[in-house]
Amino acid sequence: MSDALLSVVLSRVAGSSSRSFLRRPLPLPHRAAMAVSVQLQPSPDSLFDQPLRVRVSGLAPLQQVTMKAWLRDEKEQLFRSSALYLADARGHLDLAHSPALGGHYTGTQPMGLVWSLSPHTPFTRLVKRDVASSPLSLHIEVFDGHWSLEQLPRQPLATSTNQRWFMKKGVSRIPVRDGRVRGTLFIPPGDGPFPGIIDLYGSVGGLVEHRASLLANHGFLVLALGYFGFDDLPKDFINLDLEYFEEAVNFLRQQPKVISPGVGALGISKGGDLALSMATFVPHVTAVVSIGGCNANTLGNLHYKDITLPGLGISIEKIKFLESELIDISEVINNPVDEANKDCIIPIEKAEGYFLIVVGEDDKNWRTPLYAQQAVERLEENGRENYELISYPEAGHLLEPSYFPFCSASFHRLVGQPVAWGGKMKPHALAQIDLWPKIQTFLRKHLENHSKL
Repeated sequence: MSDALLSVVLSRVAGSSSRSFLRRPLPLPHRAAMAVSVQLQPSPDSLFDQPLRVRVSGLAPLQQVTMKAWLRDEKEQLFRSSALYLADARGHLDLAHSPALGGHYTGTQPMGLVWSLSPHTPFTRLVKRDVASSPLSLHIEVFDGHWSLEQLPRQPLATSTNQRWFMKKGVSRIPVRDGRVRGTLFIPPGDGPFPGIIDLYGSVGGLVEHRASLLANHGFLVLALGYFGFDDLPKDFINLDLEYFEEAVNFLRQQPKVISPGVGALGISKGGDLALSMATFVPHVTAVVSIGGCNANTLGNLHYKDITLPGLGISIEKIKFLESELIDISEVINNPVDEANKDCIIPIEKAEGYFLIVVGEDDKNWRTPLYAQQAVERLEENGRENYELISYPEAGHLLEPSYFPFCSASFHRLVGQPVAWGGKMKPHALAQIDLWPKIQTFLRKHLENHSKL
């Protein structure tokens, strides 16, 4: 078949109606003689934030196929995705070069099947708890014809499995109970020294380790730090003590493989404003990444020596009810620059370190774009240029490491019901892929360079 004819066929399939994938497969003049197979590279194992190349061989020329991916988390919750493809003139399919014609995403997206994994049970978020001893088993299947997930035939033409790990060989995971500090230390293989990072999640509480473990694979020595709702720590964050975080900083700095003298902090949501406060008040915090954070102290009071930052207030009446149980709480937190709230603002202009402020412009958890704008204005009004700002259109609140499945809404333990996180699947997923290496570059730049001064 000539390239011109192939181009015409592809354009007609791509331009067909949205119902085309519900039709039975088109009859083909002949089927491929060889067996259909799915090839994954690397195989069978890879890290979760590592790209996976997906190829299919043994198809008939121009054969319509549906690619499906699925996995189950540690609670046996099912996550699935699918996309519609057309084999090339040789009966081959390569997701790095072949465009998806419909399904969960469109266009050439080599990792689309992974980042578009969607929960079978609504409002379920993929979180890996056991990062050390078990991977997530990702199954990739290919089916004859174009189908929706609900209409797929019982048997795929071929299937393959990729074990996606969170710790590579040689990374050490060490539970921490040192003084008041509670968390987990992840140490890369080798002699180091390595940039030291404190990793903080938000108002979900407990201890979240997946991001810290992935960072350790990239040469960072990371302390995933609990600060409430874990072990013997306080059950809530009504009154947080910044000296606790200072104790964690000193513990990390004392690790023999950590580059001295400064360490970094990486926080998302409530963890974002805590990271800003650490850089402002705690010595030796020299690089901070705040993802979807606020420029003021939120939710509860924060104490440090003789200083108290009140928690930014909320207005419950500003909750928006979207559908069923789902709510939008983005307007609930009060505006930091209102006169009544100015004592809550974190005086980040006093910090000697560097800030990377990350914004999802479609954040439905709180008004991240507004908070970032106020933070930047405060720095610039005080003659400070120690910041970088990254803003992603159509991205939501939960900006995770590369290839994490997009989560638009999930159950919020603090709120007690499902909340919207915002974002649109494809731009949010691409934002995560873009952001993850930029975080590492920023932290490495300011921690490794600072050590040479």
